[in-house]
Amino acid sequence: MPRAWVLVAEPGTSMPKTVALIVAAGQGLRAQTAAAGAPKQYADLAGKPVLRWSVETLLAHPGISGVRIVARPEDAALYEKAVAGLNLPAAIPGGATRQDSVRLGLEACADAKPDRVLIHDAARPFLSHALIERILGALDTSDAVLPVVPVADTLRRKSDQGYEIVKRDDLSRAQTPQGFRFDAIVEAHNRFASESVTDDIALAERAGLSLALVQGEEINFKLTTPEDFSLGHKIAMGTYADIRTGTGIDAHQFTAGDHVWLCGIKVAHDHGLEGHSDADCGLHALTDAILGAISDADIGQHFGPTDPRWKGAPSHLFLAHAASLVRERGGVISHVDVTLICERPKVAPHRDAMRARIAEILGLDIGRVSVKATTTDSMGFTGRREGMAAQAVATVRLP
Repeated sequence: MPRAWVLVAEPGTSMPKTVALIVAAGQGLRAQTAAAGAPKQYADLAGKPVLRWSVETLLAHPGISGVRIVARPEDAALYEKAVAGLNLPAAIPGGATRQDSVRLGLEACADAKPDRVLIHDAARPFLSHALIERILGALDTSDAVLPVVPVADTLRRKSDQGYEIVKRDDLSRAQTPQGFRFDAIVEAHNRFASESVTDDIALAERAGLSLALVQGEEINFKLTTPEDFSLGHKIAMGTYADIRTGTGIDAHQFTAGDHVWLCGIKVAHDHGLEGHSDADCGLHALTDAILGAISDADIGQHFGPTDPRWKGAPSHLFLAHAASLVRERGGVISHVDVTLICERPKVAPHRDAMRARIAEILGLDIGRVSVKATTTDSMGFTGRREGMAAQAVATVRLP
């Protein structure tokens, strides 16, 4: 993901250490229809979980030293899938309330001795580097920083006489990330732990910390309702306007053995497949399809067929590498489709397991993974049961 700016420290000075703390421990009940029953921070948004959007933006900013995430322990599998490949530390277990979760997150970050912290809601996926820059700049002279957006709509309050107009001149909508001097906000959380507040700025105000306001962004809205998800999806799809398609094909002959590897699943068979690695033709074809979509050579260039490092290697390593190259370009894998070509073994009993395994490797929703099978009606080498082949198509979206 491209960096929007570069912060250069003055000679003889050091850049303040800033950690980003993302709060992702909520259940998102109002948005669960959009998130297929899962907490909204793990819902699919244009091929990536909602949480991953803000994580990647923060990780790519040069002013952020590290990212930590507070999540519910019962969402561990969803969390691991959402941040796969990003080399993040383990999630920090959340508390009963958002306030508890933030306090626990701050305590977990203390060992890193940060100077500043940005506290962000996972349900705001579209924060920008420009917004982060404004917050960091304001922290040079203030203890706490709040991004705000002026209220533009006409507001009305229900009364006995109908709906009276509420003056909006002094009204603004608060957003995250909210920035703080680390020691100051930790002290405020500990001091007012027994008091319930709506956000961390409220604690900062009670503690008497100096506060600065910076301009927020309309696009940095919080996903709360199914309608928000619909709008978010349109925005996200517009971000990835460069749509690429790649294809891949692979074939292996049968050899002595009692199983084959197909799309990451071990399938019992009266033969094995000959190959330098585990000879998983499904994953090999799909790896080539993804590499083709980003115009990055082929699987043989990345993993030499005579390199001893890959002797007997599981093919999920190859596929995960191709996916990481897409992420490095700031892109997302939108959809993949694999067709296995063989007379035997039967694929249908294993199709759902194959789809789930590919989705796991790529960090995709299973609804974006297709696995099919066909025969050649006894024609050719597959028809003679001398081996099997696979074809794959991958659709990738790049900025």
